[in-house]
Amino acid sequence: MSSNKQPSETNGSGPVDPAPRPTRRSFTADYKAAVVAEYEAAPHGEKSAVLRREGLFHSHVQEWTRARNAVAPAGSTNGSAGPSTTARLSRAERETERLRAENARLNAKLAQTQAALSIMGKAHELLASLAESTDTPPPSSR
Repeated sequence: MSSNKQPSETNGSGPVDPAPRPTRRSFTADYKAAVVAEYEAAPHGEKSAVLRREGLFHSHVQEWTRARNAVAPAGSTNGSAGPSTTARLSRAERETERLRAENARLNAKLAQTQAALSIMGKAHELLASLAESTDTPPPSSR
């Protein structure tokens, strides 16, 4: 037996992954509700301390709050909403946000176009009045 093994091979089983893939964290509904309640109850300067202590990001709390607010009125009768309902709501929310953003973009473009047309109209009037004033013969000095 020779000891000419590659550093990436161990016992002939193939390459070894240098770092294991991280596993995705999952949170229970009770944990999410508790964190959201604590976050909302925290004073302005201490909200980030809650996030640091729990190892969370602001986007987690935003997403959980949005999900709670979307499901609470519809799910108040039986206490839980199925994943399809949550997925449908979030899909509808995403579509609504996309449409609102597109509407805002189009309204801004419309305002810009209207302003440009107004300026063009004023420029046309100015040029027309200048053309009229140059077409008239100057008064005779005799």
